[in-house]
Amino acid sequence: MKILAISCGTINGNNDAMVKEALMGAQEQGAEIEFINLNRLNLKPCTGCIACVTSLMTGGNGDCVIKDDFKWIDDKILDADGLLFAVPVFEKAAPGLFNVLQDRMCGPAHDTGTNTVAKQLAEKAGKPGPDPRKFKKKAVAYIAIGGSDWTTKVSSDLNSAAMSGMWKVIDEEVFQWSKGIMMDDAAVARCREIGVNLAKACKDIENAKYVGLPGICSICNSRNFYFDKRGMVICEVCGMEGAIACDDGKYTFTFDEALLPLAHTTLSGKIKHMDDIYQNESKLMDTQKTPEYRARRKKYADFIQSSVPPRD
Repeated sequence: MKILAISCGTINGNNDAMVKEALMGAQEQGAEIEFINLNRLNLKPCTGCIACVTSLMTGGNGDCVIKDDFKWIDDKILDADGLLFAVPVFEKAAPGLFNVLQDRMCGPAHDTGTNTVAKQLAEKAGKPGPDPRKFKKKAVAYIAIGGSDWTTKVSSDLNSAAMSGMWKVIDEEVFQWSKGIMMDDAAVARCREIGVNLAKACKDIENAKYVGLPGICSICNSRNFYFDKRGMVICEVCGMEGAIACDDGKYTFTFDEALLPLAHTTLSGKIKHMDDIYQNESKLMDTQKTPEYRARRKKYADFIQSSVPPRD
Protein backbone atom coordinates (compact mmCIF):
# COMPACT_ATOMS: atom_id res chain seq x y z
CA MET A 1 0.00 0.00 0.00
CA LYS A 2 1.85 3.05 -1.30
CA ILE A 3 0.66 6.59 -0.60
CA LEU A 4 2.31 9.50 -2.37
CA ALA A 5 1.81 12.99 -0.94
CA ILE A 6 2.42 16.03 -3.14
CA SER A 7 2.67 19.58 -1.82
CA CYS A 8 2.41 22.66 -4.02
CA GLY A 9 3.24 25.08 -1.23
CA THR A 10 6.30 26.83 0.17
CA ILE A 11 9.08 24.43 1.14
CA ASN A 12 8.67 23.60 4.84
CA GLY A 13 5.55 25.77 4.95
CA ASN A 14 1.93 25.07 5.86
CA ASN A 15 1.17 22.71 2.98
CA ASP A 16 4.27 20.63 3.60
CA ALA A 17 3.44 20.44 7.31
CA MET A 18 -0.21 19.44 6.91
CA VAL A 19 0.41 16.87 4.19
CA LYS A 20 3.12 15.36 6.40
CA GLU A 21 0.64 15.25 9.29
CA ALA A 22 -1.71 13.33 7.00
CA LEU A 23 1.15 11.01 6.04
CA MET A 24 1.76 10.29 9.71
CA GLY A 25 -1.84 9.11 9.97
CA ALA A 26 -1.47 6.99 6.83
CA GLN A 27 1.75 5.47 8.08
CA GLU A 28 0.00 4.45 11.31
CA GLN A 29 -2.38 2.43 9.11
CA GLY A 30 0.56 0.55 7.61
CA ALA A 31 1.05 2.59 4.44
CA GLU A 32 4.38 2.99 2.71
CA ILE A 33 4.71 6.75 2.31
CA GLU A 34 6.57 9.21 0.10
CA PHE A 35 6.54 13.00 -0.02
CA ILE A 36 7.27 15.40 -2.90
CA ASN A 37 7.23 19.19 -2.98
CA LEU A 38 6.62 20.31 -6.56
CA ASN A 39 8.74 23.42 -6.07
CA ARG A 40 11.79 21.15 -6.07
CA LEU A 41 11.01 19.80 -9.54
CA ASN A 42 11.52 21.13 -13.05
CA LEU A 43 8.05 20.91 -14.57
CA LYS A 44 7.21 22.63 -17.82
CA PRO A 45 3.65 23.37 -18.98
CA CYS A 46 1.87 21.24 -21.55
CA THR A 47 2.23 22.73 -25.05
CA GLY A 48 -0.80 21.00 -26.54
CA CYS A 49 1.33 19.24 -29.16
CA ILE A 50 -0.82 16.04 -28.86
CA ALA A 51 2.24 13.83 -29.39
CA CYS A 52 1.01 11.75 -26.44
CA VAL A 53 -2.34 11.11 -28.11
CA THR A 54 -0.70 10.28 -31.44
CA SER A 55 1.53 7.78 -29.64
CA LEU A 56 -1.42 6.15 -27.88
CA MET A 57 -3.55 5.87 -30.99
CA THR A 58 -0.71 4.18 -32.89
CA GLY A 59 0.06 1.51 -30.30
CA GLY A 60 2.48 3.39 -28.05
CA ASN A 61 2.37 4.32 -24.36
CA GLY A 62 1.56 8.01 -24.80
CA ASP A 63 4.71 9.30 -23.11
CA CYS A 64 5.16 13.07 -23.04
CA VAL A 65 7.93 14.38 -25.31
CA ILE A 66 8.83 17.30 -23.02
CA LYS A 67 12.15 16.75 -21.30
CA ASP A 68 11.88 17.63 -17.62
CA ASP A 69 11.06 15.90 -14.32
CA PHE A 70 7.56 14.83 -15.29
CA LYS A 71 8.45 11.26 -16.26
CA TRP A 72 10.01 10.79 -12.81
CA ILE A 73 6.95 11.96 -10.89
CA ASP A 74 4.54 10.31 -13.32
CA ASP A 75 6.07 6.91 -12.57
CA LYS A 76 5.57 7.53 -8.85
CA ILE A 77 1.96 8.62 -9.39
CA LEU A 78 1.23 5.55 -11.50
CA ASP A 79 2.80 3.25 -8.89
CA ALA A 80 0.88 4.73 -5.97
CA ASP A 81 -2.26 3.20 -4.49
CA GLY A 82 -3.25 6.50 -2.94
CA LEU A 83 -2.50 10.15 -3.70
CA LEU A 84 -2.66 13.07 -1.32
CA PHE A 85 -2.41 16.66 -2.53
CA ALA A 86 -1.94 19.80 -0.44
CA VAL A 87 -2.23 23.17 -2.18
CA PRO A 88 -2.23 26.82 -1.17
CA VAL A 89 -5.20 28.82 -2.40
CA PHE A 90 -4.29 31.69 -4.72
CA GLU A 91 -7.21 33.98 -5.64
CA LYS A 92 -9.92 31.41 -4.87
CA ALA A 93 -8.33 28.66 -6.97
CA ALA A 94 -5.53 26.12 -7.00
CA PRO A 95 -2.08 27.56 -7.77
CA GLY A 96 -0.50 27.48 -11.22
CA LEU A 97 2.05 24.90 -10.09
CA PHE A 98 -0.75 22.41 -9.43
CA ASN A 99 -2.32 23.24 -12.79
CA VAL A 100 0.96 22.57 -14.60
CA LEU A 101 1.11 19.10 -13.06
CA GLN A 102 -2.60 18.55 -13.64
CA ASP A 103 -2.34 19.34 -17.35
CA ARG A 104 0.48 16.80 -17.67
CA MET A 105 -0.85 14.01 -15.42
CA CYS A 106 -4.55 14.35 -16.22
CA GLY A 107 -4.56 15.10 -19.94
CA PRO A 108 -5.74 12.75 -22.68
CA ALA A 109 -2.70 10.47 -22.36
CA HIS A 110 -3.79 9.58 -18.82
CA ASP A 111 -7.55 9.59 -19.37
CA THR A 112 -9.13 6.18 -18.76
CA GLY A 113 -11.39 6.55 -21.78
CA THR A 114 -8.54 7.43 -24.13
CA ASN A 115 -6.44 4.57 -22.82
CA THR A 116 -9.31 2.10 -23.09
CA VAL A 117 -9.69 2.90 -26.79
CA ALA A 118 -5.90 2.90 -27.25
CA LYS A 119 -5.60 -0.52 -25.63
CA GLN A 120 -8.18 -1.97 -27.99
CA LEU A 121 -6.41 -0.50 -31.02
CA ALA A 122 -3.03 -1.76 -29.81
CA GLU A 123 -4.32 -5.29 -29.24
CA LYS A 124 -5.72 -5.42 -32.77
CA ALA A 125 -2.40 -4.18 -34.18
CA GLY A 126 -0.28 -6.47 -31.98
CA LYS A 127 1.47 -3.51 -30.33
CA PRO A 128 2.33 -2.84 -26.64
CA GLY A 129 -0.23 -0.11 -26.05
CA PRO A 130 -0.67 1.98 -22.88
CA ASP A 131 1.02 1.30 -19.56
CA PRO A 132 -1.22 -1.09 -17.55
CA ARG A 133 -0.73 1.11 -14.47
CA LYS A 134 -2.97 3.73 -16.10
CA PHE A 135 -5.93 1.45 -15.39
CA LYS A 136 -5.03 0.94 -11.73
CA LYS A 137 -7.78 1.93 -9.32
CA LYS A 138 -6.52 4.67 -7.08
CA ALA A 139 -7.74 6.66 -4.06
CA VAL A 140 -7.08 10.38 -3.69
CA ALA A 141 -7.60 13.03 -1.00
CA TYR A 142 -7.12 16.79 -1.00
CA ILE A 143 -6.10 19.50 1.45
CA ALA A 144 -6.39 23.17 0.47
CA ILE A 145 -5.10 25.96 2.71
CA GLY A 146 -6.28 29.53 2.23
CA GLY A 147 -5.23 32.71 3.97
CA SER A 148 -8.74 34.18 3.81
CA ASP A 149 -12.28 33.15 2.86
CA TRP A 150 -11.52 33.50 -0.87
CA THR A 151 -11.43 29.75 -1.47
CA THR A 152 -14.58 29.03 -3.46
CA LYS A 153 -13.02 27.58 -6.64
CA VAL A 154 -10.21 25.40 -5.31
CA SER A 155 -12.39 22.35 -4.57
CA SER A 156 -13.56 22.19 -8.18
CA ASP A 157 -9.96 22.48 -9.41
CA LEU A 158 -8.79 19.64 -7.20
CA ASN A 159 -11.67 17.27 -7.86
CA SER A 160 -11.39 17.82 -11.61
CA ALA A 161 -7.90 16.34 -11.41
CA ALA A 162 -9.38 13.04 -10.22
CA MET A 163 -11.77 12.80 -13.16
CA SER A 164 -9.29 11.85 -15.89
CA GLY A 165 -7.93 8.70 -14.27
CA MET A 166 -11.23 7.92 -12.52
CA TRP A 167 -9.53 8.14 -9.12
CA LYS A 168 -11.83 7.64 -6.15
CA VAL A 169 -12.00 10.84 -4.12
CA ILE A 170 -12.03 9.77 -0.47
CA ASP A 171 -11.74 12.95 1.54
CA GLU A 172 -11.23 16.69 1.14
CA GLU A 173 -10.92 19.75 3.32
CA VAL A 174 -10.64 23.41 2.37
CA PHE A 175 -9.25 25.46 5.27
CA GLN A 176 -10.02 29.19 5.35
CA TRP A 177 -8.14 31.87 7.32
CA SER A 178 -5.42 29.31 7.97
CA LYS A 179 -2.06 31.03 7.69
CA GLY A 180 -1.37 29.77 11.22
CA ILE A 181 -2.73 26.29 10.65
CA MET A 182 0.26 24.55 12.25
CA MET A 183 -0.88 25.92 15.61
CA ASP A 184 -4.54 25.00 15.09
CA ASP A 185 -4.89 21.65 16.86
CA ALA A 186 -8.32 20.92 15.38
CA ALA A 187 -7.09 21.52 11.82
CA VAL A 188 -3.96 19.45 12.46
CA ALA A 189 -6.10 16.58 13.76
CA ARG A 190 -8.36 16.86 10.70
CA CYS A 191 -5.36 16.55 8.36
CA ARG A 192 -4.21 13.42 10.18
CA GLU A 193 -7.74 12.04 9.84
CA ILE A 194 -7.59 12.61 6.08
CA GLY A 195 -4.42 10.53 5.91
CA VAL A 196 -6.03 7.76 7.95
CA ASN A 197 -9.13 7.78 5.74
CA LEU A 198 -7.01 7.62 2.60
CA ALA A 199 -4.98 4.67 3.88
CA LYS A 200 -8.11 2.78 4.91
CA ALA A 201 -9.55 3.32 1.44
CA CYS A 202 -6.39 1.94 -0.17
CA LYS A 203 -6.74 -1.25 1.87
CA ASP A 204 -10.08 -1.96 0.19
CA ILE A 205 -10.21 0.14 -2.94
CA GLU A 206 -13.12 -1.81 -4.44
CA ASN A 207 -15.43 -0.75 -1.62
CA ALA A 208 -13.86 2.64 -0.87
CA LYS A 209 -16.29 5.56 -0.62
CA TYR A 210 -16.13 9.29 -0.07
CA VAL A 211 -16.17 10.10 3.65
CA GLY A 212 -15.65 13.86 3.60
CA LEU A 213 -18.21 16.63 4.00
CA PRO A 214 -21.10 15.89 1.59
CA GLY A 215 -21.45 18.22 -1.35
CA ILE A 216 -24.47 19.21 -3.42
CA CYS A 217 -23.91 16.94 -6.42
CA SER A 218 -24.85 13.38 -5.48
CA ILE A 219 -22.45 11.96 -8.08
CA CYS A 220 -19.17 13.75 -7.27
CA ASN A 221 -19.96 15.82 -4.13
CA SER A 222 -19.13 19.05 -5.94
CA ARG A 223 -20.41 22.38 -4.64
CA ASN A 224 -19.47 24.24 -7.82
CA PHE A 225 -21.97 24.67 -10.64
CA TYR A 226 -22.07 26.54 -13.94
CA PHE A 227 -25.23 28.27 -15.19
CA ASP A 228 -25.15 28.24 -18.98
CA LYS A 229 -26.99 30.37 -21.54
CA ARG A 230 -29.76 27.77 -21.90
CA GLY A 231 -30.66 28.16 -18.25
CA MET A 232 -29.24 24.76 -17.41
CA VAL A 233 -27.16 24.11 -14.30
CA ILE A 234 -24.03 22.03 -14.93
CA CYS A 235 -21.83 20.43 -12.29
CA GLU A 236 -18.32 21.73 -12.90
CA VAL A 237 -16.71 18.37 -12.05
CA CYS A 238 -18.85 15.53 -13.40
CA GLY A 239 -20.65 17.59 -16.04
CA MET A 240 -24.18 16.46 -15.18
CA GLU A 241 -26.92 18.88 -16.22
CA GLY A 242 -29.94 19.56 -14.04
CA ALA A 243 -31.51 22.06 -11.69
CA ILE A 244 -30.74 23.49 -8.27
CA ALA A 245 -33.52 23.68 -5.68
CA CYS A 246 -33.59 24.96 -2.11
CA ASP A 247 -35.90 23.60 0.54
CA ASP A 248 -35.72 25.08 4.03
CA GLY A 249 -32.16 26.21 3.48
CA LYS A 250 -30.98 22.89 2.06
CA TYR A 251 -29.82 22.86 -1.57
CA THR A 252 -30.31 19.87 -3.85
CA PHE A 253 -29.19 19.16 -7.40
CA THR A 254 -31.59 17.10 -9.48
CA PHE A 255 -30.93 15.61 -12.91
CA ASP A 256 -32.28 13.03 -15.33
CA GLU A 257 -30.78 9.75 -14.11
CA ALA A 258 -31.09 8.36 -17.64
CA LEU A 259 -28.16 10.65 -18.48
CA LEU A 260 -25.86 9.13 -15.85
CA PRO A 261 -23.89 7.18 -18.49
CA LEU A 262 -22.79 10.56 -19.89
CA ALA A 263 -21.22 11.77 -16.63
CA HIS A 264 -17.61 12.79 -17.14
CA THR A 265 -16.58 10.59 -14.23
CA THR A 266 -17.87 7.39 -15.89
CA LEU A 267 -16.14 5.26 -18.50
CA SER A 268 -19.17 5.42 -20.79
CA GLY A 269 -19.14 9.21 -20.55
CA LYS A 270 -15.45 9.28 -21.41
CA ILE A 271 -15.94 7.02 -24.43
CA LYS A 272 -18.74 9.31 -25.64
CA HIS A 273 -16.40 12.28 -25.15
CA MET A 274 -13.71 10.46 -27.13
CA ASP A 275 -16.12 9.91 -30.02
CA ASP A 276 -17.18 13.57 -29.97
CA ILE A 277 -13.54 14.67 -30.09
CA TYR A 278 -12.80 12.25 -32.94
CA GLN A 279 -15.67 13.65 -35.00
CA ASN A 280 -14.55 17.22 -34.33
CA GLU A 281 -10.88 16.49 -35.06
CA SER A 282 -11.83 14.78 -38.33
CA LYS A 283 -13.67 17.90 -39.45
CA LEU A 284 -10.71 20.05 -38.47
CA MET A 285 -8.27 17.86 -40.40
CA ASP A 286 -10.41 18.21 -43.51
CA THR A 287 -10.57 21.98 -43.01
CA GLN A 288 -6.79 22.25 -42.59
CA LYS A 289 -6.31 20.77 -46.06
CA THR A 290 -8.14 23.63 -47.75
CA PRO A 291 -6.38 26.63 -49.34
CA GLU A 292 -8.68 28.96 -47.40
CA TYR A 293 -7.46 27.60 -44.06
CA ARG A 294 -3.78 27.81 -45.06
CA ALA A 295 -4.24 31.38 -46.28
CA ARG A 296 -5.98 32.46 -43.10
CA ARG A 297 -3.36 30.83 -40.88
CA LYS A 298 -0.57 32.52 -42.85
CA LYS A 299 -2.29 35.89 -42.47
CA TYR A 300 -2.20 35.64 -38.67
CA ALA A 301 1.29 34.17 -38.56
CA ASP A 302 2.65 37.02 -40.70
CA PHE A 303 0.75 39.81 -38.96
CA ILE A 304 2.87 40.10 -35.80
CA GLN A 305 5.43 37.98 -33.94
CA SER A 306 5.67 37.31 -30.23
CA SER A 307 7.90 39.66 -28.25
CA VAL A 308 10.69 38.02 -26.28
CA PRO A 309 13.26 39.38 -23.79
CA PRO A 310 16.84 39.97 -24.95
CA ARG A 311 18.97 36.82 -25.07
CA ASP A 312 22.75 36.59 -24.74
